Amino acid sequence: MTEGAGAAFTRDALADDYREAGFGGSLGLGTRPALVVVDLVRAYTDPESPLYAGAERAVERTATLVRGARELGHPVVFTYVEYAPGGADGGLFYRKVPALRLFERASPWGDPPEELVPEPGDLVIVKKYPSAFFGTALASTLTALGVDSVVITGTSTSGCVRATALDALCHGFRPVVVSDAVADRDLRPHEAALFDLAAKYADVHEAVKVGELWNRTT
Repeated sequence: MTEGAGAAFTRDALADDYREAGFGGSLGLGTRPALVVVDLVRAYTDPESPLYAGAERAVERTATLVRGARELGHPVVFTYVEYAPGGADGGLFYRKVPALRLFERASPWGDPPEELVPEPGDLVIVKKYPSAFFGTALASTLTALGVDSVVITGTSTSGCVRATALDALCHGFRPVVVSDAVADRDLRPHEAALFDLAAKYADVHEAVKVGELWNRTT
């Protein structure tokens, strides 16, 4: 694709161009997957929130995947963002995105919807930055559990989901992003992030396909 020609490309033509250039290989799902639910909380599911991302479908699809993972014995991980009052532990990310004040400790916006409340045996990771791996014990915990791949759902597609998928790849876990179980506040960054992830960093599948894939791992 020549410089400046992007606007003339249809979605299919762009996908073809990337494939012909050598992008978009498949990693597949490993034999020991974990489900990682990224920051799927009221801040993104409640229309009254300034961060509302229209994530109702993502909640529904994720709840189905959570039930399936538990039944199959796959680890389930829930991640949450939490800051000290005033954001003293939020660093530059907190300064860059003032809306993160919604995640100060004890804020109701950080609570999960009732469909996605962790159960005994689930793992809970509290983070300060976009990636669920950065500054947390997630990688070492998954390694200790023998996990080789992560199925990622949550919010937002272009933010914490993308960052988590990228870091999963960098830590040696095969990432699968569930396209109908992630959400963003606008369709444009959502679709752009999914395209970029599929081209370079992760496999991208719908929830039904993921269910088929991990049923084969048991």
